[in-house]
Amino acid sequence: MKLLDRSATRGKAEHGWLHSRHTFSFADYHNPERMGFGLLRVLNDDVVAASMGFSTHPHKNMEIISIPLSGSLRHEDSMGNKHVITAGEIQVMSAGTGITHSEYNNSAHSEVNFLQIWILPQQLNIQPRYDQKAIDASDKNNCIQLIAAPMGTPDVVNINQQAYFSLAEIDATATLKYIRYHPQHGVYFFVIAGQLKLAGEELSHRDGIGLTDVDNIEVTAVTRSRLLCIEVPMK
Repeated sequence: MKLLDRSATRGKAEHGWLHSRHTFSFADYHNPERMGFGLLRVLNDDVVAASMGFSTHPHKNMEIISIPLSGSLRHEDSMGNKHVITAGEIQVMSAGTGITHSEYNNSAHSEVNFLQIWILPQQLNIQPRYDQKAIDASDKNNCIQLIAAPMGTPDVVNINQQAYFSLAEIDATATLKYIRYHPQHGVYFFVIAGQLKLAGEELSHRDGIGLTDVDNIEVTAVTRSRLLCIEVPMK
């Protein structure tokens, strides 16, 4: 199966302080043909104005992953966590039995752009948990760097699901090969920047493509590119 989502066809939310693009159905954007990819439920590309953000709100039984692309976010939650997450880091929150949190742009002068991603959990009603980690930029140049993985995986943030997140910075003309961790999984590729060729398609800035039933997936960069790979169970 091939699921192709062009950047221009994503859902939109414009709230003055928030400019959001939804790859899958979310909030007021509903598209019955875009309800997710396997257990990947939400992939939002959010831009938040200076000092603005999401006031305290609840979540339950969801894995929520935030990846700042520029700027920084200020996080507070009902577990007592108070952290700032910046571009070059990844944050994971397992909502489990229930949690409230807020997320604000930490800057009073510039926007923050981050990816907000939701994945359905493997185990329901776990104790809520929080984690964040810096991503070593040197490890993802012309290689596919694992940044998040199932519970117990060392050196990455852990997710309550058999899901794997990887980042790659790819030089123009370079080719990388993505090898699935599990043969029954699907992989959703999201182009953060640049232009590349993947599965017979030419993809560019903020395009996405989901693939199943392919063991070795070759990615060739046309220009210097940045790619997010999200591997998830399909059911």
